[in-house]
Amino acid sequence: MCDFITPILLAVGAGGAGATAAGATAAAAGVASTLQTIGTVMAIGGSLAQGVSSYQTGKANAEMIGQQMQTEAQLNAVKDHRERLAFGSQIAQQRAELAARGVSMDSATAVFLGQTAAKEMAFNSQSIRSTGHARQSELTAQQRNSRAQGRLGLLKGGLSASGTLLSSQADKWAELEG
Repeated sequence: MCDFITPILLAVGAGGAGATAAGATAAAAGVASTLQTIGTVMAIGGSLAQGVSSYQTGKANAEMIGQQMQTEAQLNAVKDHRERLAFGSQIAQQRAELAARGVSMDSATAVFLGQTAAKEMAFNSQSIRSTGHARQSELTAQQRNSRAQGRLGLLKGGLSASGTLLSSQADKWAELEG
């Protein structure tokens, strides 16, 4: 009887061990699948977070450039005003010197000197304003670029997240078919 029962017990034990091994393999596969899903979700979340961060950085940079534009426009206006005052002072001093020498203010020399000084003042003022305008154009371009970089980062993050999701889903469909 022992000879008959021993092979049956061994077969049941082997089947039980096989079932235990199969159960352990299935559990390990379940854990691996869960970890893979968690990794996929984290990769998608990371891509989206990076995209949002890039967008916010671009937006913040554009705001800072806007503030810089305002400040530089104010400084440019002050510089133009000061230059005009300085030229006005020089013209007044020149008139006083001419008058002290006895030159009439309606003489050809006095009129010519006044016109020359006025032209120089207008040229200098226009130069200051043109430089300021060029700087404003440059800052506007930087501001647009910063906004575009932010939007591009957001798009890139979204596309990266979509790619991660689609590639992970393709792997899951392949597992189901196989």
